[in-house]
Amino acid sequence: MKSLHRAILVISGLALLAVIILPIWRIELDAAQYPEGLELLIYSYKLDGHVDIINGLNHYIGMKVLRADDFIEFTVLPYLVGIYGLAFILVGLVGRRRWLYVLFGAFLLFGIVAMVDFWRWLYEYGHDLDPTAPIQVPGMAYQPPLIGFKQLLNFGAFSIPDIGGWIFISCGVLLAYCVYAEWRPLKAKQIS
Repeated sequence: MKSLHRAILVISGLALLAVIILPIWRIELDAAQYPEGLELLIYSYKLDGHVDIINGLNHYIGMKVLRADDFIEFTVLPYLVGIYGLAFILVGLVGRRRWLYVLFGAFLLFGIVAMVDFWRWLYEYGHDLDPTAPIQVPGMAYQPPLIGFKQLLNFGAFSIPDIGGWIFISCGVLLAYCVYAEWRPLKAKQIS
């Protein structure tokens, strides 16, 4: 592997280790009665932001209480991110193309599984409502968007990666660049 690509992998690995302590995702809620807005910050190991206020509001529509202890992801995710950070560094130091390709496949699979799991988490919280809730709107689900904006009654919900999520995505893009840049000359040799 070229030294530039190896350096990119090592730096990306260090950046991934920082993701463990940074917020990965954010969901912002806006409504007339909350002009300053409410936010839910999702870290690899905890929920933060206006969790208590959001839980109080969610009670009225029958959503489950948001508690980090209810999600195994918050136990496992810091270790997985750390393992990927170390794997990036190791592949960068060793410089084997085969390991680069394996890392890319594993990281891509991890990203897909994480997003599907997050969507499932949002779906369950938005659809599995208490039938005895004080406010019931027939046919209404309160699933926030995975990415982007969605109107949920009088609340606008906006979901987007936070700093840790953008670092994670950037590391994936840089990894894909390294794979392509290492594979392209090999492909050209095979053609000629």
